[in-house]
Amino acid sequence: MTDKIIIFDTTLRDGEQSPGASMNVDEKLRIAQQLERLQVDVIEAGFPIASPGDFAAVKGVAAKIKNCSVAGLCRASFKDIDRAWEALSQACDPRLHIFIATSPIHMQHKLNMTPDQVLERAVEAVKYGANKTSNIEWSAEDAGRTDMDFLCRIVEAVIAAGAKTINIPDTVGYTLPDEFGERINMLMNRVSNIDQATISVHCHNDLGLAVANSLSAINNGARQVECTINGLGERAGNASLEEVVMSLRTRRDLMPYKCSVDTREIINASRLVANITGIEVQLNKAIVGANAFAHEAGIHQDGVLKEAATYEIMTPESVGLSANRIVLGKHSGRHAFRDRLATLGYHLTDDELNRAFKRFKDLADKKQDLFDADLAALVEDEVIRATEYFKLLRIHVASGTQDTPVAAVEMEIRGEHVQGAGWGTGTVDAAFKSIAAIVPEAQGVTLDLYRVEAITGGTDAQAKVVVRLTKEENTYQGLGAHNDVVEASARAYVNALNRLVQIGNKLGKKQKGV
Repeated sequence: MTDKIIIFDTTLRDGEQSPGASMNVDEKLRIAQQLERLQVDVIEAGFPIASPGDFAAVKGVAAKIKNCSVAGLCRASFKDIDRAWEALSQACDPRLHIFIATSPIHMQHKLNMTPDQVLERAVEAVKYGANKTSNIEWSAEDAGRTDMDFLCRIVEAVIAAGAKTINIPDTVGYTLPDEFGERINMLMNRVSNIDQATISVHCHNDLGLAVANSLSAINNGARQVECTINGLGERAGNASLEEVVMSLRTRRDLMPYKCSVDTREIINASRLVANITGIEVQLNKAIVGANAFAHEAGIHQDGVLKEAATYEIMTPESVGLSANRIVLGKHSGRHAFRDRLATLGYHLTDDELNRAFKRFKDLADKKQDLFDADLAALVEDEVIRATEYFKLLRIHVASGTQDTPVAAVEMEIRGEHVQGAGWGTGTVDAAFKSIAAIVPEAQGVTLDLYRVEAITGGTDAQAKVVVRLTKEENTYQGLGAHNDVVEASARAYVNALNRLVQIGNKLGKKQKGV
């Protein structure tokens, strides 16, 4: 057996199924390019038949990415496979990822099929796909609750039909590490042709065990792990790529396996995904959380100052975390600005650079010290955004101890200049109401989350605001950054409304996979 662990990233497919995390084609391409810099082995770019938007995203990623295999998800149907292959045809190493449910509850209630019918459908689909490419991955949806005898039988059959990778998903995050590891071990020992395929695992985090289950599977013979940046995914998410990879790197004494990921790009990938989706990582999130390398207790601080290894099992630099140092000022030029952004993982077009540089100069006139985090927030707010059906041009607020807060806004709404005003319990509330008064799509929207974070210290710090809106049971997240908290809030609110329209314009209903 090989000692290489294949990292299969599904941020663009399963990660996008996080509520409010839908991405447009340009955003998916930006993340795919960062995943390529991260050196993952496989990028699952989407579910091509789900919608025209998904098809376009998979096709765009397949054409752009040259150093990773690109996969497209498809059900066990000829129509799905044809559509996926059409999207993947320009990839340097295209992979068809075919799935069908195998657990009794799924076969009975979702598919209305017998086990024999499921096996026959799976074999037919794999054979059909194998006529297009030898790079076939087959998944047993809800394998964690599948009868073991049937799982062994169907795995053996699809390998014989041409599947080169066999994915064993814990789709609902049900299994425990020892139990899941034993399931992989049984496949390794009971499937006669298992040596002709790579076993993969795709674990969900409903019980908080996705990473533990994935590592247990590796120790029992799995050689591919399907994971996402920041652990994004449906419900409680998927196995976190950064946690899997750093576990392999840190505990080589117990897991002596190779992994191609450039861990120095982890922080850049985490920040990019968080800011494109609007889903921030928790402060104490392993590896990428703001507190992951912070030490509060005095005894810990003393130990780290004397020898970092006393309380740090990995270095901040190993995951790409640089010191929060002053980097640029108002006299810095465009070339230095571009170089620093590239170091932070932002590779901008000339037009994007021009817009970001203008914002940088404006900010530098107002804020004496600029840090890496300031630059990241500026780029994320100016460049990484939804299609702008609505654009905030100006905002003015007034408030006092005995006065009712009021706000007036000037916006560009689908190419037309519109003005509005409103009042509220505070200046942010007034700003939101003034925007809602002139944006028709804001009617019926509820604000579920409003979070403000100071990016750096000091009263001149930029504010980073995340909002989450709900309309008709769908959620939409928005991000805004500015050194004025009210303007940052308004930008976040408008960004969420743009996402609402963008997602609503997608044709076809998103289908859910493994």
